[in-house]
Amino acid sequence: MTVIKSEEEWRAVLSKEQFRIIRQKGTEAAGTGEYNHHTAQGTYNCAGCNAPLYKSTTKFDSGCGWPAFFDGIPGAIKRNEDRSFGMLRTEIVCANCGGHLGHVFKGEAITRKFDTNERHCVNSVSLKFDDKE
Repeated sequence: MTVIKSEEEWRAVLSKEQFRIIRQKGTEAAGTGEYNHHTAQGTYNCAGCNAPLYKSTTKFDSGCGWPAFFDGIPGAIKRNEDRSFGMLRTEIVCANCGGHLGHVFKGEAITRKFDTNERHCVNSVSLKFDDKE
């Protein structure tokens, strides 16, 4: 089920910081996110709509300053071309509500050990952790 809300509805259910990042494609400061060094077992859900996005078994310490995952739950994440700031990147969003998660990077030295060869660099603010698997 796809979640569709007006800007006013999103503002009513998200904090100011969540709205800035999830709906306006912002970025939290590196090293400040609550899930950057989080190691508990469970599922990381979308903070906007609670859709499951990542299993803790795909999280790794990349040293980038944001939570990093090498793969998402199948069908949970959509990719968009992002040409902001004069560069080409791949934005990742929640497939259920379109909420901005961060960006995905491919082919880095740190990701070659994973079958996906990817690092999903995700804002902690875009996530909500559930310790039930």
